Amino acid sequence: MALDKLNQALSSHVQQLEESGRAKGKEKVVRKIISPGQGRGPRYLLEGYGDKEFIRMNANSYLGLSLRQDMIDAEEKGAKEFGVGPGAVRFIVGTYTPHINLESRLARFHDRQEGMIFSSAYATSLGVVYPLTTKETVLISDELNHNCIINAIRLGKPIAKEIYQHNNMEELEAALKKSVGKAKRALVITDGIFSMRGDHAPLDRLTEICEKYNDHFEEGVISIVDDSHGVGAIGNTGRGTEEYTNSRVDVLIGTLGKAFGVNGGYVVSSSEVITYLRETAPTYVYSNPITVSECEAAIRAVDILDSEEGRGILKHLSNMTGRFQNGLKDAGYETIEGAHPVVPLMVRDTQKTKAMVEYLSEKGILATGLSYPVVPQGDEEIRFQVCADHTEQDIDYVLDVLKNYKG
Repeated sequence: MALDKLNQALSSHVQQLEESGRAKGKEKVVRKIISPGQGRGPRYLLEGYGDKEFIRMNANSYLGLSLRQDMIDAEEKGAKEFGVGPGAVRFIVGTYTPHINLESRLARFHDRQEGMIFSSAYATSLGVVYPLTTKETVLISDELNHNCIINAIRLGKPIAKEIYQHNNMEELEAALKKSVGKAKRALVITDGIFSMRGDHAPLDRLTEICEKYNDHFEEGVISIVDDSHGVGAIGNTGRGTEEYTNSRVDVLIGTLGKAFGVNGGYVVSSSEVITYLRETAPTYVYSNPITVSECEAAIRAVDILDSEEGRGILKHLSNMTGRFQNGLKDAGYETIEGAHPVVPLMVRDTQKTKAMVEYLSEKGILATGLSYPVVPQGDEEIRFQVCADHTEQDIDYVLDVLKNYKG
């Protein structure tokens, strides 16, 4: 059979990943969630582990909304009214009132003219960067940007590409200066929160530099930020890295699948940008939207965040993040300090990272080890993610386990 040779080659590749410690391995399967109670957050039961309960410290659901009854009710209401699927891509038959309502709600939340939803945040980055890149565009990107941005740049095939050292604004400015006269348009692209480290882009300085060179390009210098990990997790009202750095970018990409606890991605910007993207973004034009029920749940999530209750949730999240960071430092571990609930424990060795993750699992803690090529060699880490449904009891238990580690 034709597949025999391919199967052998692919199996050999996977074996190399396993031998080097870079394989992700089989995914754990959650078979049941135990509701919070008695001073502790939710617990998870996994296939193959019997009745052993796990604390999840590797989720992006920063606001802890996905298990709330009002969120579930909102999603059920959408499904009952409109069914479980959109039926087709939006320009054919797939747009419903809740799709439009969600886009309007996101635009208001971010104080932008218009918003646009995609099937995922990954699809959003591809669907934004690719069509905004012409044959006369230079792309300038942070070296630690997410894989979605890297692949979007590859698809865009700009006339030139410049990569600056992580958060190095002097290198960013040098790249822009170097590009003057070489392109009509410059796109400066960065993550808002860098998901492997939890640190943030200095958007205040970045936007100043973009504005400084804007008149040197016929079609301007456009700042694009993917703040998928920032929105709903940082800033006094949860508006992400823009709020945290007191700045405003030209094009903001976000997600509904992390802090908001649902699914899908989105972009907010000027009416002209959004109208153009609706006509040209392939991951929008040729891909089904999220379901109506997901839209209803997402609208509810934005409403929760954009309220007094939401600010209380953010305060609790900040307190739990600080408690965990301080506990790691007190226990002698290396971390990267920041306000964001991604809290990395720097191990700096692939095999040691793997062993530590296994130890945590034995103690009922789900955490993610990150090794090369996901992170650069020497930056191997365990990425802990604090969520608002974690309690002091949860955080203290994880810290006690780490203090007793003898590896």
